[in-house]
Amino acid sequence: MPRKLLLPYKSVFSHFRAPRGLHDSLAMNAARIPYQFPFTDTTLKIKSLYIKKRLGAELGKSVVYQETNGETRVEIKESVRGQDIFIIQTIPRDVNTAVMELLIMAYALKTSCARNIIGVIPYFPYSKQSKMRKRGSIVCKLLASMLAKAGLTHIITMDLHQKEIQGFFSFPVDNLRASPFLLQYIQEEIPDYRNAVIVAKSPDAAKRAQSYAERLRLGLAVIHGEAQCTEQDMDDGRHSPPMVKNATVHPGLELPLMMAKEKPPITVVGDVGGRIAIIVDDIIDDVESFVAAAEILKERGAYKIFVMATHGLLSADAPRLIEESSIDEVVVTNTVPHEVQKLQCPKIKTVDISLILSEAIRRIHNGESMAYLFRNITVDD
Repeated sequence: MPRKLLLPYKSVFSHFRAPRGLHDSLAMNAARIPYQFPFTDTTLKIKSLYIKKRLGAELGKSVVYQETNGETRVEIKESVRGQDIFIIQTIPRDVNTAVMELLIMAYALKTSCARNIIGVIPYFPYSKQSKMRKRGSIVCKLLASMLAKAGLTHIITMDLHQKEIQGFFSFPVDNLRASPFLLQYIQEEIPDYRNAVIVAKSPDAAKRAQSYAERLRLGLAVIHGEAQCTEQDMDDGRHSPPMVKNATVHPGLELPLMMAKEKPPITVVGDVGGRIAIIVDDIIDDVESFVAAAEILKERGAYKIFVMATHGLLSADAPRLIEESSIDEVVVTNTVPHEVQKLQCPKIKTVDISLILSEAIRRIHNGESMAYLFRNITVDD
C-alpha cells in the first residue's frame, strides 16, 4: 500500500475557546498510529515531521481540547479497531495536564477497540519521585499503574532517571539511550575533545560519567561535597518526643543512634587543570548545581566547560543563569520542548533523537527485535 501524508486535522470550536491541543496520527502500511503534540508547540511539530519523514507515514485524525470548565476531552476522528496505536507525548511545562491528556487518549483508544496502544514518552514525568522520602510517596509507581489501567500495553521512553522504574510497570518498557547521540556530538562539535575530562557533578552521577569517559577514552573527575540541602537537613518531627506522657521503654531495648552525615568541603577528585570539562547528567532542571560546579571547575583550571544531558527541562530562570555563568555550552536532546529557552540563551544547543524513536516505532510495529537499539549498552549505562 502506498504511504501518504495528510494535513493535521483541526476541528471548529466555540469562538470564546480555542482548542488547546491537536492530535495527529501516523499510519504505517495498514495500521494508523495516532500522534500527539500541543497546538502551539513548535518543537513537537518539528519532531513529528522528522518522525513522519523517517517512517514514510501518514497522519490520521484525532483532537484534544479543554472544555470551558477545564476538563479535557478527546475525540478520535477515524476507526482504530484492531490496529496498533502509537501515542507520542512529550511533556511540556504543564505536566499534569499533559499526563491527563495521555490517560484520556489511551482510554479513548482502548474503548475504540485498538489492538495495541503504545505510548512513546521520551521524558517520563515524575521519574524523580521514584523513591520513598520519609512521609512522601512513590508517585512514579502510581503513574505507571494509572497508565496500565488507562489501556497502554507498551511504553517507549528514554533515559529513565532510575532504571529500576521499569519494574513499576505491568507491561513492557523500552528504555532507549541518548548517549550515542551525545557522544557523537562531543566527537564532532567539540574541537580538541581529546584534551577533555568527563565530570560528574556529584558521586551519584559517577557511573554515567564513567561510561562516557570509557567510551571516549578520556579522564574522569568527580565533584564531591557540593553544598545543597538534603533530606537530613529537614526537620520532619521524627525525633519529636512521644505524645503519650510517662511512656515507658522496654528496659532491655537500647537502639544504637545513627550518626548524622557531615558534608566535607567541596573538592574535585581528578585533574581538570588546562582541560575542557564536560559535565554529564540525565536531567537539567534547576541549574544552580551545574552553575556552582562550573565555578569550581574554573577555579581548578578548566578553560572550557560543557554541560550535556538527555532531558533539558530548564525550569524557572535557567536560561538567564546559564547565560550569566561560566558554562560555555549546554547540550540537550529534544525529548522536552525548549525552543523558548533557546531564544533566551544562545548557549543552549539541541541534539535530535527522532531517528532512534522512529526506528523503535518501526521495529515494534513490524514485530522485529529491539536488540539492535541496545547494542553495546551495559547494565551500568
